Amino acid sequence: MNKTYPKTEWEVADPEDAGIDAGRLIQAKGVLDEKLGDARYRVAVVRSGHLVVEWAQGIDCAEKVHIASANKSILSSALGIAIAEGKIKSADDLATDYYPELMDVPEGAGPKAGRWAFAANAGITLRHLICNVSGYMKPDERPGEVFNYQTNGMCILSHCIEKAYGLYDVNDPEGSAKISALYKSKVADVIGADWEYTSGSQKMHDNARLNIFGWGSAIRTDLRDLARLGWLWCNGGLWEGQQVIAQSWMCEVTAVAPDILAKSPEQVWKYGHGFWTNAKGKLWPELPTDGFTAWGAGGHYVIVFPSFDLVVVMNPTPYPGASQPYETHTVTWLQQQEVLRYMLDACS
Repeated sequence: MNKTYPKTEWEVADPEDAGIDAGRLIQAKGVLDEKLGDARYRVAVVRSGHLVVEWAQGIDCAEKVHIASANKSILSSALGIAIAEGKIKSADDLATDYYPELMDVPEGAGPKAGRWAFAANAGITLRHLICNVSGYMKPDERPGEVFNYQTNGMCILSHCIEKAYGLYDVNDPEGSAKISALYKSKVADVIGADWEYTSGSQKMHDNARLNIFGWGSAIRTDLRDLARLGWLWCNGGLWEGQQVIAQSWMCEVTAVAPDILAKSPEQVWKYGHGFWTNAKGKLWPELPTDGFTAWGAGGHYVIVFPSFDLVVVMNPTPYPGASQPYETHTVTWLQQQEVLRYMLDACS
């Protein structure tokens, strides 16, 4: 089947026409139904740019929902775009070169007791932030030393990129355009995705300087428009002849982060630059190592296997008893692996 890109609507193909065994897909859905029971879920399978199946239970496929931390993978894409456009020189630049305000969080002004911007934070790079190894506002962690999944660091990275484009003012966070403007113009409009955008900050104590380390941006999307994003990533950032995200950047960010490889135990070798990755076989041990995914709380996944021209979007799939994927021992990926194995086995 020839590769294509969706226009206003996706081209729909029968599984057999896309080189997929329909019986294996039925088995995959059976496993999913058994695991999820009567919980609401929806899944789309895309091969070679064609929508092959779309399953939904208790939720309309057209409903737009918040994708939570799956947004971190879009933030990673935005960082790559900013580098390609020359707004940011390198992922290894210091974050303070773009957003010196990140250091303006004295003791008592952080998110909670024992958290503030301390001297070592001046050495945080943009790569540290997107790889969740920054140690930001954690006095017992130095940049690049510890993998620690955190939202505040991602907000700081967002503000670095926003400042590079003139989109954030710490004195007016609510009124600033923020990174959503880049998500729309640089990604969504190009691939034809009609996303909705929101921004806000956590509720914390009165002295917390949320204008410095808060104010993250979020995306709401339907199932098919989220699948567009997966198809962009599956093609190494290329969309109908336009290199939206540099292919070299996509290869870099979907590999295990260098600091994690160097400093973390092997069971943690499953995180790249805002993406979860199977590059070292630690995410889904029985599946191809080119696989990677975005992940968001509540079971939001954009799963990509480039060697199969395959994208699987789960939005949401709330696996029962699933632990957070950033914990060392987690059942999330193993439950998902069982479903994905049927899908991959179905592909010829």
